[in-house]
Amino acid sequence: MFEQSKQFNKLIGASALTIAGSAAFFSVFGLSKLFAGAQFAVIIMAGSLEFGKLVAASFLYRFWDKINPLHRTYMTIATVILVLITSAGIFGFLSNAYQGATVGFEKESTALIYKEDRLEQLTDDKKFLKEEMEAAIAELPENYRTAKRKLREEYQPKINKINDDMINLKGEIGDLKIQLVETGVEVGPAIYLARVFDTDVDTVVKFFIFVLIFVFDPMAVLFVISYNVALLNEDEEPTKPEPKKKKWWAVYGEKKKNEIKETLTKTIKKEKTPATIEGTKEEIKRNTKKPKQKIEKGAFVRNS
Repeated sequence: MFEQSKQFNKLIGASALTIAGSAAFFSVFGLSKLFAGAQFAVIIMAGSLEFGKLVAASFLYRFWDKINPLHRTYMTIATVILVLITSAGIFGFLSNAYQGATVGFEKESTALIYKEDRLEQLTDDKKFLKEEMEAAIAELPENYRTAKRKLREEYQPKINKINDDMINLKGEIGDLKIQLVETGVEVGPAIYLARVFDTDVDTVVKFFIFVLIFVFDPMAVLFVISYNVALLNEDEEPTKPEPKKKKWWAVYGEKKKNEIKETLTKTIKKEKTPATIEGTKEEIKRNTKKPKQKIEKGAFVRNS
């Protein structure tokens, strides 16, 4: 469908421009974050290298057989290295975006883990205090009720303090879980995939980033080369001008004209058809032969 259209070359060029421009933007932004001390200078340098990489790929395709091997080898190696640099910049951009989306989630997750550990520790302290109090009371004789009451009064404030801390911690843990649900919406797909593949979120995100960078910039370079292929083929094969479409009244008049012409041709052919003469060849020859007229002396013959 598209290969027979004149707009197909423009479609290839638009695809090459879109993918290459996106890859260049992500790469330049990622490299500028990596070298934040000279951000503006890095943007200029990386942008010029990105443009030069695409021009170099086009140049190598068009003049591969016309340049010397050293020139060809160096430009090929430089183009491949620039593709790797672009991929590294894209990796930096995507990893920075991932960290920006998960920094709040990681903070809340760390706080939740700490509070859950603290709650478990308070539960153990409460259990230890109760066991210690019961052991101390058990050592006293049965008639030492006042001493037992004093022991309970001594341990009970400590137990109550632990109970209050546990209640506060449970409330804070509940609030953190709610915040984690709200924050986790941004990285929800990554969390789901991590659970499906039984791994952590960082591993899943790292895998997808590598898949993207292995496809992104190489595809941009290949599209630029494909655009050059399409342009060269278009130059080699001259296109025939399409006939102008006639209006309906012109088509109708031409049809009537052809019908009249065909009728006249048939009529003329019928009129030119020779009459058939029956008989043998000698009879036909004798009958069709004109008799010679005798011209008398002093007379003339008028042609009929």
